Amino acid sequence: MDLTEHVSDFARRDWERYDGEETVRFALIGAGWFTREWALPGIERADHTEATVVVDVDRERAEGLAAEHGLTALTPEAFHDGVAESEYDAVYVCTPNATHLEYVETAAAFGKDVLCEKPMEASVDRAAELVEATREAGVSLMVGYRMHLDPVVRRSKELIESGAIGDVVQVHSNMSQRMVAELEGDASDQWRLDPNLAGGGAMMDIGIYPLNTTRFLLDADPVEVSAETGSTHEAFADVEERVAVRATFEGGVPVVFTANHNAYHDSFLRVTGTAGQVIIDPAYFEREPRDMEVRLDGERHAIDVTDVHQLEEEFAYFADCVLSGREPEPDGEHGLVDMRAIEAVYESAETGETVRVET
Repeated sequence: MDLTEHVSDFARRDWERYDGEETVRFALIGAGWFTREWALPGIERADHTEATVVVDVDRERAEGLAAEHGLTALTPEAFHDGVAESEYDAVYVCTPNATHLEYVETAAAFGKDVLCEKPMEASVDRAAELVEATREAGVSLMVGYRMHLDPVVRRSKELIESGAIGDVVQVHSNMSQRMVAELEGDASDQWRLDPNLAGGGAMMDIGIYPLNTTRFLLDADPVEVSAETGSTHEAFADVEERVAVRATFEGGVPVVFTANHNAYHDSFLRVTGTAGQVIIDPAYFEREPRDMEVRLDGERHAIDVTDVHQLEEEFAYFADCVLSGREPEPDGEHGLVDMRAIEAVYESAETGETVRVET
């Protein structure tokens, strides 16, 4: 099979619609490492986007970032009180999971569009409240699944949908890292280790990547899950260090994925069909270039990929949607499917039973 038609012009922005001169101004909610190192640079690189405000519980950190980038620094209290509300059009929420709702509710009340990091919240109920807040206010809500905008994933999806690898019969994926060693601060400072803030451990933080990227590639959702969780490192006394999931997706496709917060740094995704495979390895970490391989008729085809700044693509897409008057995807309803699937994963791990995912 000639793959050229599927992978030519690899980084094409097939989502681009807006050709005007307007800009979406962002308030950055949360000034942690991901905002500083990835989101803010993405906004500064993207077309039609500008960061104007930063909000953080650490006043000194917010003011330092503001001084470096010409932003207005706010405390959370000032943000909720509407200070500098006229200086931004949308918010990017990148705070601990259990605090997303309060910021989204305030932004929605001010009529601001929302780009919220995943998982949307720490529980299904709070995530549903978040979605309802934006719906009632009539503002756009996009969940920050950056993999959807990566050309490697988009071209892989096109190949799968074209039937190039035949009918999909299974998916296998992993994401693992040495979290305590890789992220800033010591273990006692990591909100991801606090179940009240994070809602869970490896599943919530990195297991969501293979779960959601598989949903996007297959255009299908999980029907039932069987899962196991566990911890050995003392830092993971309150949240799971690792998770292993066996899911059945719509159409009967078996999907197996693992996530581990205390293992060798690795990520891959392998989609196997009746006639071939699509492999992305590395797959998920924003700081690594992705590689893509297609296996057909006993031959391995290494695809010449175009690496992009994932957050640049994400913010550019969000702005393109807002400025062209269409709703961005993935939206809140899409994010709720992940939250319900994660809830089922935890129930299965606790009971030892296979659990159906609520719809």
